[in-house]
Amino acid sequence: MTFITRIIHITALFVTALALAACSEKTVAFNSVDITGAAYAQDFSLPDVEGNTRTMKDFAGKVVVVFFGFTQCPDVCPTTMAEVSSVKKALGKDGDKLQAVFITIDPERDTAPVLKAYVANFDSSFVGLRPASAEALADAAKAFKIYYKKVDGKTAGSYTMDHTAASYVFDTKGRVRLFTRYGAGADKLTEDVRQLLAGN
Repeated sequence: MTFITRIIHITALFVTALALAACSEKTVAFNSVDITGAAYAQDFSLPDVEGNTRTMKDFAGKVVVVFFGFTQCPDVCPTTMAEVSSVKKALGKDGDKLQAVFITIDPERDTAPVLKAYVANFDSSFVGLRPASAEALADAAKAFKIYYKKVDGKTAGSYTMDHTAASYVFDTKGRVRLFTRYGAGADKLTEDVRQLLAGN
């Protein structure tokens, strides 16, 4: 084998090795919007319905879906919570590795008993968080880039809430990974959660 032939042979082996390495790299394609590495939606520190302060660390080892809403919401909130409940059931034995966290944007009406009953209606493991003040709510919403606004109703003293209709999904290490829009469907979210549970 001549020197030139050796060089060609070594180069061919190198190119083949690179090609094999490229083929072995996992390409992760999520249905939801991939926001891995985002500088927002990092954590929360809010009281649950029992008055205990909860943070993302409480759910280590689980995929966490965080949603901001209110119990008197007519469609978006109950639909979203029902979808997360469906995802948990679809995961089978891995269902316990999925955690839903519902943060109320209407603590005025969503008292601890009301919020507790609301989340339990979808699944007994779901956690409801209730900011202790308007300032705490504003801080949490800002940290997650969530929009919310109180809107006067048609009758005196009544009101509803406008808000961002989407959820954040965290991986088992507590890192925000996905932004899932309302209406995406339980099947697509189930696929995403399975990928995160697999370590992708």
